[in-house]
Amino acid sequence: MDSSQKHQSTQVLNEGSVLAAMESTLAMIEFDLNGKVLWVNNNFANAMAYTASEMPGMTHRQFCTKELVESPAYTTLWNNLRQGVHFQEKIQRVTKHGRIIWLEATYMPVYQDGHVQAVVKVATDITERLEGNVTKVTEDLHHMAKALLERADNGISRSQEVASSIESIVKESGDNLQLFQSLQNQVDSIQGIISLISDIASQTNLLALNAAIEAAHAGKFGRGFDIVAKEVRKLAQQVDHATKEVRGNIADIVRQVSEIGKGTKRSDVAAADSQIRVRQALEEFANIGEQAKALHNQASTLTQLL
Repeated sequence: MDSSQKHQSTQVLNEGSVLAAMESTLAMIEFDLNGKVLWVNNNFANAMAYTASEMPGMTHRQFCTKELVESPAYTTLWNNLRQGVHFQEKIQRVTKHGRIIWLEATYMPVYQDGHVQAVVKVATDITERLEGNVTKVTEDLHHMAKALLERADNGISRSQEVASSIESIVKESGDNLQLFQSLQNQVDSIQGIISLISDIASQTNLLALNAAIEAAHAGKFGRGFDIVAKEVRKLAQQVDHATKEVRGNIADIVRQVSEIGKGTKRSDVAAADSQIRVRQALEEFANIGEQAKALHNQASTLTQLL
């Protein structure tokens, strides 16, 4: 028995069985070289809100957005298919009722007698999965922006309390031990707020990166999404920078408090310097608040793009 006979003897499924299995699970459609529908299975017809009997005779461009049909990319697609070049990508298509859906699609030229005779398209409807990912990213950005703004407002309030305590120290030269302790407690609280803001900025940056990846998958239809994602990342980086500035100012305050505790002779000078540092911290917190508002606006814009 030769090798070909051995191979044939181990083959379990014939081509018809394999094709039937694919047709039962995948959306499939066949076009001629002019883009006219020759055949379509129920899975594809259902995804496009048609019946399988009404689609033959329709044209490929009827399922595409106007922007795609009028673009050079559409002409290039069909020229390449006629030359035997297959195409695989996430694509947008328009259903019978005008709804935009997303397909993970592969266009495969079909050869007969050495020439391309038709094009078969195999697709999977990924609309729910893709829109779910985009929606989750958008919702998370909203939550991050809200939390960041709340933390910034809280930080401003705490810093103002610190400033008030220091002003009292400057005015009074008597027993200030209690004020020192209050000041230290407020500083500790601010440091905790800074840590939370830093974590929020980091998570926001990661979400923006995920948004950029989804925009890349969406092709040119995700350009608006990509622009917003880049702006969100920029805001997150600015927030991170502002947080580092605040952290530095708070560290200076801590050092000044330590100096005050060593003796009352230098307390006035140290307290005055601390006032400057607190004012700087307040300015930085105000900047964080502005960035948080801008971040919220970008997230809202992103929602409108969906």
